[in-house]
Amino acid sequence: MLPIVSQSQEQESFIMNLTEFTVKFGQDNNFKDAVEKWNKCYKDNKGTDTWNVWHRLQGKGNVYVLSANMANWAEMDKEDPAGKACRAVALESIIPNIESAEFNVARSMPEISRTEALGDNTIVWVTSFTVKDDAVFNEIIKDVTSTVNSKDANNSGYWYSVMGGEGANYFVSSPYKDFAALDEEEDSVWKIYESVNGKSKTKETRAKFRGAIRNIWSYLYTLDNELSMK
Repeated sequence: MLPIVSQSQEQESFIMNLTEFTVKFGQDNNFKDAVEKWNKCYKDNKGTDTWNVWHRLQGKGNVYVLSANMANWAEMDKEDPAGKACRAVALESIIPNIESAEFNVARSMPEISRTEALGDNTIVWVTSFTVKDDAVFNEIIKDVTSTVNSKDANNSGYWYSVMGGEGANYFVSSPYKDFAALDEEEDSVWKIYESVNGKSKTKETRAKFRGAIRNIWSYLYTLDNELSMK
């Protein structure tokens, strides 16, 4: 989560596992009850992993995204006895309510991301990109984010590079405390960039940026604390 979407922003790069579930029509309550049942089983079996669950607001279907962080790939070799103990709960209660699932892995980009922790923000706006010129794309986002961070660090987001898969190549997650925060007026990234570099440079950079990307889309996600494991 995506979105999507991290629990905290560390200076060291970390890996994020993203599992996207599309819930069958009319089965939302059953799905949520099943996840809460699984979480209880996991806690009762002294599980130690943590994750956030985000609910997508727009788009097709009823989508939830589970995000979990790892320091490195080696963590995937670790045994999870609590998860194995609750496997039957997943098979019997969660899976029957799921229409489809998608799995992705992303690496954080702390060098261009905001440094503050997610804190009590409960909403994230996630913008995803498919890229046709990786070098130019990275050159521009580093230039733009460094400019924004120098002027208004609160306007920056958490950047991630997606490793493999068939969807986005990169995404950026912008946090908000609540829906009311979305109504607050703030300068756009390009307006901030223009205030530092002028109209001509901004026009040139935006044109290069458009030429480097193949597609761009965004979704809003809300944090579901009842389904998350802190």
